Amino acid sequence: MSFDTPDDRRYLDSHEWALETDGVVRIGISDFAQDELGDVVFVEFPDVGDSIAAGEAFGVVESIKAVSDLYAPVSGEVVEVNDELLDRPELVNDDPYDEGWMLAVEPDDESELEALLDAEAYREQVE
Repeated sequence: MSFDTPDDRRYLDSHEWALETDGVVRIGISDFAQDELGDVVFVEFPDVGDSIAAGEAFGVVESIKAVSDLYAPVSGEVVEVNDELLDRPELVNDDPYDEGWMLAVEPDDESELEALLDAEAYREQVE
């Protein structure tokens, strides 16, 4: 099976993605991850102003099958959260790379992105 894995993002082994735009890093979970989870029914993530640390859990995604921790691809301050997911968590399934994004972070060190998998390496991991 082939999963959508946009080339413009970086990925964690744990299936989160990061997209840097204008000094802000948007974070979500991959198409592979949402497919493995099944129907997402609840998400929990930090508040604007909170700090997250690369490699550490920052939230939870709950589906009909499982509850999974979400891991931060970069360290930094949360500058935006996708409140839409609180009322419509299924957006994570429907559109994991656009409407289903979870939070945006002002990174402490953008070079952390370079340590993440590129799309090709991530595709090799999940296929």
